[in-house]
Amino acid sequence: MKIYTLHKKQNLPISVEKAWEFLSSPKNLKTITPDYMGFNILSGAEKPMFPGQIIQYIVTPILGIKTKWVTEITHVKDKEYFVDEQRFGPYSLWHHKHFIKKIDGGVEMEDIIDYKVPMGILGQLVHPILVKPKLEEIFNYRTKKLEELFGTY
Repeated sequence: MKIYTLHKKQNLPISVEKAWEFLSSPKNLKTITPDYMGFNILSGAEKPMFPGQIIQYIVTPILGIKTKWVTEITHVKDKEYFVDEQRFGPYSLWHHKHFIKKIDGGVEMEDIIDYKVPMGILGQLVHPILVKPKLEEIFNYRTKKLEELFGTY
């Protein structure tokens, strides 16, 4: 069983409060996801983030195939971090930690995603040519979009 990790850091010239307000709102996920992914929240984003919150989405990650994705917010420490875990969706495992830390002149945002692709050895073969590049593309888009919204550090 191969578990992969994607680790991204980004600095933004905003306050911890502003970063938390934006990043902890599930409704803002659509803003920082590429349009071609057809990201649409079905339910669960009506209230501020809390542990145990279930959020359901539809996403079209590849080949126009619509996929239902259900995540649970498992941990929240106000203005510091939150964790979302996939309960149903395209991965065998998805555990995404979001950290926000005050730095001189802004915040450092850190994402650590531990994930496992389905389909055993076939999934492992497809990972470097399809899954990993797609995740990199999505997080690079997110980086650029956050810089457009909040400026560069």
